[in-house]
Amino acid sequence: MGGFFGVASKKSCIDDLFYGTDYHSHLGTKRGGLSVINSNGFQRRIHNIENTQFRSKFDTVIPHMSGKLGIGVISDNDDQPLLIRSHLGNFALVTVGIIQNEKQLTQKLFKSKNTHFSEMRGGAINPTELVSVLINQGTTFEEGIQIVHDSIEGSCSLLLLTKNGIYAARDKLGRTPIIIGNKDGSYAATMETCAFPNLGFEINYYLGPGEIVFMTSDGFEQRKPPGDRLQICSFLWVYYGYPASNYEDINVEWVRNRCGAMLAKNDDLEIDTIAGVPDSGTSHGLGYSNQSGIPYKRPFVKYTPTWPRSFMPQKQDTRDLVARMKLIPVKELIEGKKLLFCEDSIVRGTQLQETVKILFHCGAIEVHMRPACPPLVYNCKFLNFSRSTSEFDYAARKAIRQLEGKDFHDYAPYATAGSDKYNAMVENIKEKLNLTSLKYQRLEDLIEAIGLPKNKLCTYCWDGVE
Repeated sequence: MGGFFGVASKKSCIDDLFYGTDYHSHLGTKRGGLSVINSNGFQRRIHNIENTQFRSKFDTVIPHMSGKLGIGVISDNDDQPLLIRSHLGNFALVTVGIIQNEKQLTQKLFKSKNTHFSEMRGGAINPTELVSVLINQGTTFEEGIQIVHDSIEGSCSLLLLTKNGIYAARDKLGRTPIIIGNKDGSYAATMETCAFPNLGFEINYYLGPGEIVFMTSDGFEQRKPPGDRLQICSFLWVYYGYPASNYEDINVEWVRNRCGAMLAKNDDLEIDTIAGVPDSGTSHGLGYSNQSGIPYKRPFVKYTPTWPRSFMPQKQDTRDLVARMKLIPVKELIEGKKLLFCEDSIVRGTQLQETVKILFHCGAIEVHMRPACPPLVYNCKFLNFSRSTSEFDYAARKAIRQLEGKDFHDYAPYATAGSDKYNAMVENIKEKLNLTSLKYQRLEDLIEAIGLPKNKLCTYCWDGVE
């Protein structure tokens, strides 16, 4: 998905920029980048982070950068930040989101016969450059950012660095967050508030959907008020977000504990142990354990010193290998036990299938699975949730295709918990994964756990409602 961090300071911003950006490393898979501006103009560094962590790639770069204004990004795929010279002035730009109508927009721009794109990779246009071209259609930065919001299908949040300060603009419907923090002599914009505490920042302001602010070391001012409609991604609380972060002033770890408690309230199993599929299922498992009174234990331990996050490699077989190598079973806590595992979600199910096989091999009597969200039936249209994956790779879609055939397209009954088709889909997934039982979180319980009204949440991947 990607994440960004920006700093405006009365003194050097480099250390805060470096560490603040690093706190977004869990959100991206391929590129990391920093840009600062000083009396000599813009400095920029971009590195590949597929096989080496952001911090390792940039710690030797930092001593050679200087400035009081800077932006950084962990990018899902594209080279960022971009440096742009335009009639609006020189600027650096980072974006997070996805542009579904990229082809239509570029064709429209080409008709003017005065637009070209230079940032190419594999024949594809860099979407951040497309955003920069749209911004340059405006007579001001604010007008240009509004053109972006009005033009794209999908979402786009951005930070735009100028010599005078930083524009922070949340996407039109607020699917991703931007939060302003401050400390003595500095202001920062982040997507993950977990970047603030250890750098000394306090949360100051949550941008609303479509809101634009201009930030300097003295503070920030609103350049465009927020819109009325909020559709923040619910999956941030379920999986993507870091446990110590807050969105809309709602903490991720708190929500995940509540998700686990909701799962427990709907269960009456006689089991020996609750566990989480580490790390993302741990919080949900603790919530289940606290609600049910059944002890939480770790029948799997996670080896992380040299293995990256398993979602990061682009090839499925590599993802499966990484997931398998990281999880080490503790046979003494598995053998002869009835186990219930909490997981953030079941996407493809390939890694979970291997995990269940190992548990039974180690002597488990029963293995029950409780995902913290409903089945993923629809492919996200609004964020880069899983760029390399077809929705037909989802466990739910595979089950539907097996039940209905390839030409079936009416997925609504399968997204309705408790319907005959829903129950058949869940049973199909359970059998394929060789689970003793499988029970998904109900959407209404997930919404209650988050604590926002449904009309302020994006739940498209579960119910298809835009």
